Formats: sequence, C-alpha cells, structure tokens
Amino acid sequence: MPSAFRARSLQAGLAVLAALALAVPASAALYKWTDANGRTVYSDQPPPPNVKSEVIGGAPPPANPDAVKDMANREAEFRKRQMDRTDDAKKTEKSRAEAQKLATFCTQARTQAAGLRRADIAMYRLNDKGERVELDEAGRRAEADKLEALMRERKCPPAPPG
Repeated sequence: MPSAFRARSLQAGLAVLAALALAVPASAALYKWTDANGRTVYSDQPPPPNVKSEVIGGAPPPANPDAVKDMANREAEFRKRQMDRTDDAKKTEKSRAEAQKLATFCTQARTQAAGLRRADIAMYRLNDKGERVELDEAGRRAEADKLEALMRERKCPPAPPG
C-alpha cells in the first residue's frame, strides 16, 4: 500500500471521526472496529455481534453549561470598556483643545485690551473703505470695554499676577 494512500485514508478516517464526534450528542456511544477489508470504522451504531469493537466516549460536557454565554458576555463587556475608554480619551482631548483655544483667546484679548488702555500707543481701525483711521480716546475705551465683556462672556480666568 503506498504511503500517500495510507495518509489519505488516515486523514479521511480522522475527518469522519471529527464529524461524528461533533454530530453525536455527548451522551451517545461511539463505536470503533475494523471491518473484513481491514478498514477502521467509526459509527454510533454497534458493530455486528461477531466483530471485536471498542467504545469511544464522546467529549465530556463542559464544566459550566453557560460557558459560551458567559464568554460572550465577557467579550461584550470588554468591548464596551474599550469603547468607553476611547470615548473618554476623545472627550479629554476635545476638552484639552477647547481649554487651549480659550487660553489663547484670553491671552490675546487681555493684551489687546491693555494696549487699547495705554494712551502712549497709537491704535488704528480700518474703516468701510479699508483705510486706517486712528482711534480717539472714546473709541479706544469702547473697544477695550467690548474685549473685556467678551472675556467675561467666555469666562476667561483672571490675568496671572505680574
């Protein structure tokens, strides 16, 4: 008998055994015997009475009958925790970016308001024609007041001392 044929026969026998093991309930008996042609036979039916056979037990039942359901629940909980962590990281990053944006705005607004309050620096505004027009004292005060109101509205923290 060539070795390739023997290997294929062994593979086929193992495939049959695996299929039977999966198809047969755990409590059913599985029989193994060698037929008159020398082939190994696996069956859930007992062999003829004059043939020597071996009873092969099925797979033992799982220790926990709800093991598959428990594992699926654990997997779902794990995925939920991962999603929650991802969402929390996104929220933290968004919050950090908003805080940075606010801090930049507040710093720029404070600097502009302080410049508008100083009389020794000339300040200009563009008119409707795009021409530079110097702000007078009342215009400077009005612009500074607008910036300070905007800082209060956006809840800018007080300027650091110094």
